[in-house]
Amino acid sequence: MMSATLVPPPRSPRVLPGFNLSLGFTVSYLSLLVLIPLAAVALRAAGQPLESFWQTAASPRVLASYRLSFGMALAAAAINTVFGLLLAWSLARYRFPGKRLIDSLVDLPFALPTAVAGIALTALYAGNGWLGQYLEPLGLKVAFGPLGVLVALIFIGLPFVVRTVQPVLEDLETELEEAAACLGARRWQTFRHVILPALRPALLTGFALAFARAVGEYGSVIFIAGNVPMVSEITPLMIISKLEQFDYAGAAAIASVMLAASFLLLLAINGLQFWSARRRAGGR
Repeated sequence: MMSATLVPPPRSPRVLPGFNLSLGFTVSYLSLLVLIPLAAVALRAAGQPLESFWQTAASPRVLASYRLSFGMALAAAAINTVFGLLLAWSLARYRFPGKRLIDSLVDLPFALPTAVAGIALTALYAGNGWLGQYLEPLGLKVAFGPLGVLVALIFIGLPFVVRTVQPVLEDLETELEEAAACLGARRWQTFRHVILPALRPALLTGFALAFARAVGEYGSVIFIAGNVPMVSEITPLMIISKLEQFDYAGAAAIASVMLAASFLLLLAINGLQFWSARRRAGGR
């Protein structure tokens, strides 16, 4: 008895050919713009003695800048996630006078030079500014302190959350909410069990983008932070200071620590997003 030979089915031709060429171009482009520069920073930092690396990257002044940069970036991303959701909800679900103007203003931090944003925020929240003159008597010193860093990071990170969540809200079917209401669900129950699971991946993505943008922000922060050592110095400023002193090894050491910490945090956020998507798919 002759055994039948299994012939694999013919591969279906792609509608648009050129996959190998496109993939090769993509990998080469990303390598030149992203992978090679980041690898150069890591190699430059690894090329110095461990004692010198640790002395630079773990000095008290640099550690204080880590706490400020990452702490304020996380706080700003969390605040932007909440208020960005509210703003995206208003733009996606309601009609009101001036909606197009507000929708356009959301993108203003994208187009505005960061130095201009920093000067504007400083003039607004300084002790003699329009808002600062009323806040300082209440004990709220915004400009030239850590709180000013938080305000600047909130300003530049808000559009990332809004523009990530708004399209999902616009595509979300309102029939699901109506069905939940017909079944007796309250508004909070509808939001928690129907709307929030659908928005969770977009919220996590917006949070990650806002956090990544805030960690590396420099231009808008240095004007309003005050740059007081051990108090309001951000890590990018420490890197610039090392470069101005021609201490390239020290700048690479600090940059490599920021790179590793940012990568780990973004990896954790992406892992949480993947877990959330799998849990949602498994619950169907």
